Amino acid sequence: MSDGRPLVVHVLHRFDTGGLENGVVNLINHMPSDAYRHAVIALTDITDFKNRIQRPDVQFFALNKQPGHVLWIYPQLYRLFRQLKPAIVHTRNLAALEAAVPAWAARVPARIHGEHGRDVGDFDGTNKKCQWIRRIYSPFVKHYIALSQDLAHYLTHPVGIGAKRVTQIYNGVDAARFHPAPERQDIPGSPFNEAGLWLVGTAGRMQTVKDQTNLAHAFVLAIKTEPSLREHLRLVMVGDGPLRHESLAVLEAASLAELAWLPGERNDIPDVMRGLDCFVLPSLGEGISNTILEAMASGLPVIATKVGGNPELVQEGRTGHLVPAADPGALARAIIKLAQSPEKSRAMGYAGRKRIEAQFSITAMIDSYQQIYDRLLGRMLRSTGN
Repeated sequence: MSDGRPLVVHVLHRFDTGGLENGVVNLINHMPSDAYRHAVIALTDITDFKNRIQRPDVQFFALNKQPGHVLWIYPQLYRLFRQLKPAIVHTRNLAALEAAVPAWAARVPARIHGEHGRDVGDFDGTNKKCQWIRRIYSPFVKHYIALSQDLAHYLTHPVGIGAKRVTQIYNGVDAARFHPAPERQDIPGSPFNEAGLWLVGTAGRMQTVKDQTNLAHAFVLAIKTEPSLREHLRLVMVGDGPLRHESLAVLEAASLAELAWLPGERNDIPDVMRGLDCFVLPSLGEGISNTILEAMASGLPVIATKVGGNPELVQEGRTGHLVPAADPGALARAIIKLAQSPEKSRAMGYAGRKRIEAQFSITAMIDSYQQIYDRLLGRMLRSTGN
């Protein structure tokens, strides 16, 4: 039964390890518990990642949806919304946008859609079909939240959503959980914990959009370009997925696999970050990257591809370097530059931490979301229409 607090139902394609999902976890864990109740609906499945949510009053529903646009899920969602009686349904990304229709049919007062990153196969946002689908669903959405200025522009221009219906809110990072170490700490299980090494690394799902093979190629090029780096440059690639084996194959082909560590998925990312000297995000497309924010909060310089919202986070030459996507030569040059200037790298990491403290706090993110929720509910509760 309801206890008087409005219910927010968060709808995602899948609830598993990832930046989007991590943002939902942070939102639920840090929003004042007396403000809203929460439930999570995954159109497909829910993994043990749900254990990251610390509040005991959150309900989880996995609908086991098959791939593609399946109409039978509409009645299922409709019945669930009628049962739960949410005040807000908050969908995320194109894969969950269709839930706005049964939410409208179930007379959910506030229907919010969040854009967290680029669609697979549409990294530059030019795919007309993706734009068209968003326009088709727009009458069923009351308000949009874009995680970056780049995504906000995408909604208001190519898609054509009115600017008054779009709010841009950056992700916040838990700066207490992700914090710098006085000096690089050992990563449990790592073969590269001895003093004198310089560790460049990445963390995240090893899928096409993240393009970790680009980093593997860049690491090989860096060693070939500056052979002296072989003595102290090491590569750490944390995460699992199809690109893990592809990246390892690149390193093995260059006879450099012994200089790299690919341990698979880890649940101690804050410790991993504090064990690196530099963080790299070689993505083909991004919204606002949680891992960049976490790396900056951990006091690391960041090398990232110049895509999506990455230029809104990484300040070229001040907190790291931006390089073109899918350009291992440019990425190799950036790695060499920082590996050969450890003092400058540490200064960049310090500047990144200060930027997090000033502009990307969890508190600022939570306040922004709560203001949107409160405003939409206040407006809707004074209205008799849908």
